[in-house]
Amino acid sequence: MGRWRWLLGTAVLACWAASAGVLPQPAHIDLVSEAWEDYTNADGSGLAWDVLREVFQPAGVAVVTRTEPYIRSVGLVQQGQADAWVGSYQNETHALYPRWHYDTDHIYALSLADKPQVDFSSLGRYRLAWVRGYQFQKYLPDARTYNEVQRRNGILPMLEHDRADYYVDALNEIEVILRQAADPGRFKRVHVAELPLYLGFSDSPRGRALLAVYDQRMEQLVKAGQLREIYQRWGQPYPFDPPRPAP
Repeated sequence: MGRWRWLLGTAVLACWAASAGVLPQPAHIDLVSEAWEDYTNADGSGLAWDVLREVFQPAGVAVVTRTEPYIRSVGLVQQGQADAWVGSYQNETHALYPRWHYDTDHIYALSLADKPQVDFSSLGRYRLAWVRGYQFQKYLPDARTYNEVQRRNGILPMLEHDRADYYVDALNEIEVILRQAADPGRFKRVHVAELPLYLGFSDSPRGRALLAVYDQRMEQLVKAGQLREIYQRWGQPYPFDPPRPAP
């Protein structure tokens, strides 16, 4: 009889949790991301993967990584085929967003060296380009003339042939592009913004359960300073220090 009472109680709790949109803590999280060098490598190495494993795995949530182009990563989460994507800006698109960011994107504009000097407030007056899906127009004032490119391998010729004035991207990606230049002195990079990076969670009971684990763990880890060593190991600034002037 006791066993039946326990089973009945478990069923009632499960029904209540489902009706309230709450799930027990999932055993794993399916994370999907574009492959960014030394950040979300396809082999599962990189700064972001290390940070997110430190967030979830000590809490009993195994991290499963998957590599897809950015726009497809977003779509997979929105279709319920993955739990969260990596590298979203806050409220970028339809998803559940946590309180805590896990990193900060150092946003730069790349151009020919003879282009005018720009900053955050003036960049939007020029012809811009960025990777499809990044939606920098939401964050740059007056950004109206822009082109979304499918991939980064044609950026330098695009600038050299005057098809855009500035290409906008994270600093790490700008550096990768500049390493491809036969004459890097023809180009310059200018810091324009700092944008916090978030996981974009699936808008579902499972997504809400995983988001709750993420926010709880991030609060613990940041207060204890436990993530600092990971950023130091990868040679990157710690995103929870007070802001410093950009180089």
